Formats: sequence, C-alpha cells, structure tokens
Amino acid sequence: MKTTKFLKTAEVEKKWILIDAENVVVGRLASFVAMRLRGKHRPDYTPHIDCGDNVVIINAEKVAFTGKKRTDKIYYRHTGYPGGLKERTAGKILDGRFPDRVVRKAVQRMLPKESPLARKQLSNLKVYSGSEHPHDAQTPEVIDFKSMNSKNVKEG
Repeated sequence: MKTTKFLKTAEVEKKWILIDAENVVVGRLASFVAMRLRGKHRPDYTPHIDCGDNVVIINAEKVAFTGKKRTDKIYYRHTGYPGGLKERTAGKILDGRFPDRVVRKAVQRMLPKESPLARKQLSNLKVYSGSEHPHDAQTPEVIDFKSMNSKNVKEG
C-alpha cells in the first residue's frame, strides 16, 4: 500500500513572486496571494508545513474596490479602553499614511485563523505602497495578475 508523501521543512523550495496591484480588485488579489502563501498551488502541498512562496506586492495604494466598498467598507479596531471602538473606511486608509494595510488585512483574513503557522505564512508577504521594493536581490518572478482574468482589473 502506498503512503502519502509529506514534505519536510528542509525539503521546501520557496520562490519569490512580484505582483503589481495597480487597478487590481482587492478581494481577487488577496485570494490569489493567500493561495500562494499557503502553498496550495504546489503538487506537493503539505498542510502543516510552510511550503508557500514569498510574495511581494507593489503599488498597494492604487488597488481598486468594486461597488461602493471604498466608502462603505469599515475597518474596526479597539483601543482596549471602555468605549474605545474606532472605525475607518477603506478610502480613508488608502488615502492615509499606511495604504498597504488594506491589502495585508485582506490577505490575513483569507489565511487560516490566528495560529503559529498562519503568522509564519503571513510573514512571507511583503506589501509596499510605491513601485519600489528592496527585494531585487531575490530576483522575484513577475506575475501578471491583471491579464489572468478580465475581472481582476477594475476599469475607470
């Protein structure tokens, strides 16, 4: 009888991929990136090992939302004090100081719930608001996410 072959941590070969997020729909991008971070695109996927790729996303401030999500989608946080629930819309975050947090939060919510493996997989995600990134030495493979499907890009 055959047994299932599981990867060991030392056997994992991680690739670096680069995605340009300009005019890309956030949810579709986050779904694709979460799949790559987990390693589910690989034929030797192992659920309990971090076998996913390292993903670099550039132009995070230029992502697009469908419908009225830019004004209606609300992100909540709590200060820890009574009555300390704070809220901000997606548009305010994208126009603010850290626009990359919208993409990071979308990907984080598509990974498994808070666990050591999910934290390790999320640490393989690098999100930058501009078109510059410090990962040229890793020679990331450029993936043209926009041309994969016409629904990935929002015109207008």
